[in-house]
Amino acid sequence: MWTIKSFKELSTTELYTYLQLRVNVFVVEQSCPYPEIDGYDIDSYHLAYIENGELLAYARILPAGIKYDRVSIGRVIVNKNARGRGLAKQLMEQAISFSREKWPLGEVQLQAQTYLRNFYGSFGFEEISEEYDEDGIPHVDMLLKKL
Repeated sequence: MWTIKSFKELSTTELYTYLQLRVNVFVVEQSCPYPEIDGYDIDSYHLAYIENGELLAYARILPAGIKYDRVSIGRVIVNKNARGRGLAKQLMEQAISFSREKWPLGEVQLQAQTYLRNFYGSFGFEEISEEYDEDGIPHVDMLLKKL
């Protein structure tokens, strides 16, 4: 089941589960020590897919003016137990749809790990930066223009 909630709507259990998956993937699995708790969660919307009580996919959506001048999507994750099922595609479709409904005139920005540039490009995101290092991982900024 897909859910999207503001920070204030999250239960402590939901928040804990989301942060746990983010740390497990971005810090542990990718061997990338960085400050996962970055201060943006409070102003964000948290999109999650839960099946049989297990968090399988998650993304964080920030309004314009919080991290960037534009709406942004980040912390895009699929639990390793659910990879290969098409959940990443569904997750991005849900995140883009929510962003378009909530902020219909806005553009959407994200920081993509470089190896995922084609994945994000398949949704219409275009590269707007050169490749750069972010916490030891190559990234590129990408933009989805207004409809």
